[in-house]
Amino acid sequence: MRGEHPITVRNNKVQIKLPIRRNLTILQGNSATGKTTLIGLIAQYEELGESSGVVINCDAPCRVLSGRNWERDLESIENSIVFVDEDNAFIKTHEFARAARHSSNYYVLVAREALPQLPYSVDEIYGLRNTTRSSSKYPAYNRVHTSVYRIFGSLAFDGGRPEVVIVEDSNSGYEFYRALCEKSGIRCVSAEGKSNIYSMVRESSENDILVIADGAAFGPEMAYVTSLARFKNVRLFLPESFEWLVLNSSLFNDARTRDILLNPADYIESADFFSWEQFFTKELIEVTADTYLAYRKKSLNTAYLQPKEMAALKKALPDLGL
Repeated sequence: MRGEHPITVRNNKVQIKLPIRRNLTILQGNSATGKTTLIGLIAQYEELGESSGVVINCDAPCRVLSGRNWERDLESIENSIVFVDEDNAFIKTHEFARAARHSSNYYVLVAREALPQLPYSVDEIYGLRNTTRSSSKYPAYNRVHTSVYRIFGSLAFDGGRPEVVIVEDSNSGYEFYRALCEKSGIRCVSAEGKSNIYSMVRESSENDILVIADGAAFGPEMAYVTSLARFKNVRLFLPESFEWLVLNSSLFNDARTRDILLNPADYIESADFFSWEQFFTKELIEVTADTYLAYRKKSLNTAYLQPKEMAALKKALPDLGL
């Protein structure tokens, strides 16, 4: 399954709109905002169809997964948007993560707590809020309109110089940022994995810290890492991945690459790539094969550290103070 699949679910009392852009979407936020109502409406439609009074506008089938037989039920669901409520304990298991990884579906997961076994994007963590009511001279029949907002909104940089840069990656991405930091005399360290970033920031002796991680899979860490902003000046730079950043630079201006960057969901098959970072890595390896920029994940091709190439990559960055 690929592409964007916006959903509108409504009955005579409520209308809920969701932007479904990739294979994992997380709904968080306070109680009584509509998360459980959303899943209940979809379940009613799945059970009773149009006689339920529920209308679903979406170009893909919408299904609810629940209960002790979830594994058996999921085996029969393909190319659908699958909704799971946090009341189902299996949502937190590695068994569910493995089953989702090897399916062709998209998933919308209601989960107020982080799901570290799943690589979901920082951009696809939403809360629900009521926006407007349908105008009517019969108030009892007004429909509540509910929309989403990103819990972790866009990140702005003030250009301040960090004391230390902590990079999720330990391979090519880290080698690039380390070389960039050396030019500015800034210490750069690898966290050797996203799950280590929280403890490294917390235990760092520095106060002004820049964290660089792959936004495509950093969603489970966001609440923990952003909570440290109460104690330290923590800034986050979260591109999809280092490979995405390279492709987004002026080193690659061909029409196909530009279209992929503008419309990634149209190219990324969820059954093949559980995280968008995996897709961009594959794409960069393929587009640079047999060229002087041949990309390797494990170690950075030194061509990317030459003055012209490094300047092109740095130009693709926001003002990070490096």
